[in-house]
Amino acid sequence: MTTEPYQGALWVQFCDELKALGQEMLRQESPTDDFNRAEGYRYLSRLLRDGLMRKVEYSDPAFAVLYDFAAYKVSIGNNPDNDYFMSFIDGNLDYRLSAKRNTVHYICISTKSGNYETDGKLAPAGFIDTNTLQCDADGRFEIILSKRPHSGNWLEMNERTTNLIVRQTFLDRTNEVGGSEWKLECINRPAETRQIDPAAFPAQLLSVIKYIQGNLDVSGNWTRSFQTQPNSFYPMDQSVYLNAGGDPSIYYEQGYWELKDDEALFITVPPKDCEFWNFQINNYWSEVVGMDQTPSARNKFNAKANADGSVTLVVAHRDPGHPNWMPTLGHDRGSMIFRIINCANPETPRMEVRRV
Repeated sequence: MTTEPYQGALWVQFCDELKALGQEMLRQESPTDDFNRAEGYRYLSRLLRDGLMRKVEYSDPAFAVLYDFAAYKVSIGNNPDNDYFMSFIDGNLDYRLSAKRNTVHYICISTKSGNYETDGKLAPAGFIDTNTLQCDADGRFEIILSKRPHSGNWLEMNERTTNLIVRQTFLDRTNEVGGSEWKLECINRPAETRQIDPAAFPAQLLSVIKYIQGNLDVSGNWTRSFQTQPNSFYPMDQSVYLNAGGDPSIYYEQGYWELKDDEALFITVPPKDCEFWNFQINNYWSEVVGMDQTPSARNKFNAKANADGSVTLVVAHRDPGHPNWMPTLGHDRGSMIFRIINCANPETPRMEVRRV
């Protein structure tokens, strides 16, 4: 017997809702030129690719898969100095995560509760980083993910936990080796085999649309707020970033940049004792500029410091002869992010637009 969704209605509904998402690229506040529109539609296609992986292929938390987020070229304000691994999990199950740390500068691992498609949030549940992570003599470690406390490395979950996020942060990718041999397994799954559930599949497929819309709402609404105060950081409480999937060790500042052909944005980062900081520029759709090339970003390792320990960065269309030049690569506007990790008293960098 073939039920109504499988007589064609399900696929028609999916395609119609996907088609409607294209209107997001045409909002009044969005750029109207072909370059920015093309990037917008490409961004939509990338969210679709990620949504299908997340909500359909890897949607069974009993058979959780830790996958490389960057492999799908999805950048929702992602840090180009990071590698990201993601998994869809269930807070009512228990998991074991194991890996070998190697020489990467910093790793933070967190569990999140909620999701973008229903409440627009990925609120913090549990957190562990390489300052507290217990490794053996070879740098190997295991972490238990559960609601109940566990001896050793434990990552807390609750009944609403839905996501696992691993962030590997590099100061110098050319000389650091990222964590390896990553393995995630559910240790109390209710069944030993996995197969598609025809009754559940319609909701899984349609949740892809909700996932895309949720991401467009978060990144798009933020950018539209930021662009009301161009070339400055937009005041936003840190709890907003945490509830959107950020980690408690990171202090975030975000804003909007927009430069004419003869203008440059000078950013001064105060001297600070911290684990890491970086600054990046994104396109209008919150994708890092140069994702497929050399990302337009600088961090505390690769930026040349001033005599007083501060750092001056320069965003400009052409090389102004400054050692910390960050090229726009054909873009004239977009969002921007400053992050600083494990800093006791973070300060907002100063900004100034100058003619060059």
